[in-house]
Amino acid sequence: MSFLFVIPQRSGGICFYPSTTPATPKNPSVNHPSSVCHFLVNTIPIPPIRRHIRWHALFSMHPGTIQSDVFIVGAGPAGLACAIASARQGLDVQVVDAARPPIDKACGEGLLPGSLESLAALGFDLARDLDETESAPLHGVRFLGDSSAPDSYPIIQCPFPAGPGRGIRRTALHPLLFDRAASLGVRFHWESSVRRIEIGKTTATIQTASRPETRAGSRTFRTRYLIGADGHQSRIAKWAGLTAGSVRSRRIGLRQHYAIAPWSSFVEIYWSNHGQAYVTPISSCEICVAFVSREKIGSAEQALRHFPALQRHLLLAKPSGPPRGSITLGRTLHRVVSGNIALIGDASGSVDAITGEGLALGFRQAVALASALKKDNLTAYQRDHRRIQRLPTLMSRSLLLMDRSPRVRDRALNLFERNPSLFARLLQIHIGHAPQRPFAVDPRYNPTTPEPLTSSIPG
Repeated sequence: MSFLFVIPQRSGGICFYPSTTPATPKNPSVNHPSSVCHFLVNTIPIPPIRRHIRWHALFSMHPGTIQSDVFIVGAGPAGLACAIASARQGLDVQVVDAARPPIDKACGEGLLPGSLESLAALGFDLARDLDETESAPLHGVRFLGDSSAPDSYPIIQCPFPAGPGRGIRRTALHPLLFDRAASLGVRFHWESSVRRIEIGKTTATIQTASRPETRAGSRTFRTRYLIGADGHQSRIAKWAGLTAGSVRSRRIGLRQHYAIAPWSSFVEIYWSNHGQAYVTPISSCEICVAFVSREKIGSAEQALRHFPALQRHLLLAKPSGPPRGSITLGRTLHRVVSGNIALIGDASGSVDAITGEGLALGFRQAVALASALKKDNLTAYQRDHRRIQRLPTLMSRSLLLMDRSPRVRDRALNLFERNPSLFARLLQIHIGHAPQRPFAVDPRYNPTTPEPLTSSIPG
């Protein structure tokens, strides 16, 4: 008589194993596979099976190989967003990352209204999820001209027309995304890196290796789709031959948190001949300051010398944690799809940090990619990716022109100061809330807000 035994897999799925010689679990023979199977079935409970998981992802005739619909390399915000969106489409998802959560990275830590809309599209209840996480509302954007100039400098501000954004630490956002993904059944493999990839016509086989101290050893995964969410230096992009593209800008960023109550609920962008400083409230008692420059930034203290108005704000403030640096690129790839491989987030190209759109881009790409995966049509993702990238790329080029040319910057800021409706219009376009009539401003909104401009100028 033949029997069919079931072995629970590391991934949480189960594996059928045929046998013709059953054995009792009381004294299983380790050398007999059927005995081991029978023993496991009777001693290890099998986790409940989610109905929407594809059966081929659960049942494998290759013990030791973990199968899935989607395998994501990189568990940053873009990778987690892709995992969430894919799981919401009913796909079985595995994620691997060389680090352990929460994963930190230097960024401005501001979610503009468009970013929040993308989070809502991923199934987040913004009123509940963000209110339970330490963060701060962002009600608009303020530009401040070069305060090192002897004369007065222009100050331009505009509120967000359709609700506030949110300032949130990267290390607070990451657990929020991770918890959401885990609740949808996404499986994670931390402190593991990809060592080898074999691409077939319909599947990809990935071998990973873990750090010795984790004792997880090497693992083999087989997946329908392989997603590279592993940043600017993406190894997946190199393996897939997707690195061809152009780099339009390359700048250096440095992030520093300060323990001080925010003096404004606006994102403030200070301009100088040495770059920009972005100030984002992230709680009731802390702000994030991100410096971005074409030149090397030695320290936050050194960078502050180029922004006297901001320096005066922070005279009594203490850094709350170490600084963190990064490179910000304006980069476009010719292709982000090859066969059953796709790229997302910085691995798929990026815009300069001056736009504040890095997180939003990853979230929007995730929704588009998951839809394409569900429809088995990565060509649609290539098309959607170009569309999603187009406007932020245009805005990035325009703002970088102001960065490269002090004359252009000063003239633009003076123009915005004289014509606040123009600045309001450009902000609306930037966050995706542009009115239908060209250069018209929604009559319901006033570029001047109850928050006085003088609040930005310390004595």
